[in-house]
Amino acid sequence: MFSPADIVTIPFGDWVNEFVRGFLVPNFRGFFQTIEVPVEFVMEWLNSFFNWVPMVVFTLVMALIAWRTAGKANAIFAIIALAFVDMIQLWGDTMTTLAMVLTAVVFCAIVGVPVGILAAGSDRFLKVIRPILDIMQTIPSFVYLVPIVMLFGVGSVPGVIATIIFALPPIIRLTNLGIRQVPEDLVEAAESFGSTRWQKLIDVQLPLAMRTIMAGLNQTLMLALSMSVIAALIGAGGLGLVVNTGLGRLDVGRATAGGVGIVIIAIILDRITQGLAERKQVHTTSLWQTLRGFFQSSSSSAKEKQLAEKAG
Repeated sequence: MFSPADIVTIPFGDWVNEFVRGFLVPNFRGFFQTIEVPVEFVMEWLNSFFNWVPMVVFTLVMALIAWRTAGKANAIFAIIALAFVDMIQLWGDTMTTLAMVLTAVVFCAIVGVPVGILAAGSDRFLKVIRPILDIMQTIPSFVYLVPIVMLFGVGSVPGVIATIIFALPPIIRLTNLGIRQVPEDLVEAAESFGSTRWQKLIDVQLPLAMRTIMAGLNQTLMLALSMSVIAALIGAGGLGLVVNTGLGRLDVGRATAGGVGIVIIAIILDRITQGLAERKQVHTTSLWQTLRGFFQSSSSSAKEKQLAEKAG
């Protein structure tokens, strides 16, 4: 039966190999290793700090944060769950995984929020990055590992970088979506009263889009946790290494224990970030209330000017 391959074959794999091995690695490996420095610094600092803090102190702090953001039930769950992690002797691995995940989330936020803001302000820029985000979200995560190893080597830091690439798209997409969903009448009111582009962004758009942005941060966090097992294949430590070790030895108990540890951290962080999103929710004011606030500010400024003229 006829097929296009009978006429033309495309050596796509050879092209990719030539690009990565012949161009990217020899010319840009130093640049990529420079990028690795801040990631390594943050991850090593967090890992050292989390493993230095006593288990009881860390558990009480996490329970307090969960109580203040997500309620008493989640605080009690945090205490019981973290005590369980310690009793199955996975506390150190759990802290390493937490350090890796938080490092990835920090850099995803640093990169993703500004890129999302740029995408919300420019349809042309959005058209450029949308297919890139589609590729990042749909390509199998194992595909990241080969070029990551060639550019960065093996270890926890390359694992974090692979996690950043995998977990970055949601926060970009939802930052863009949140800003675009801000009511146009509020934006136009801010513009009509002389707000600069920066003031409009900081005072109007970001506060109203904060709940959607926090939802993006939550999704990024969950993706980073799901990537921890795959990142262990290139030398990353933590609970992902526990799962892979159990898998390699057909040790169901150890693999299950590592998986349960990841689930516990995921639930605690998910509840905390959802609670923060609810607390940061800004109630959208009406156009009349917004205009009234502008007029009050203008009238108070005029009164101050009159008093200053009288004093002069």
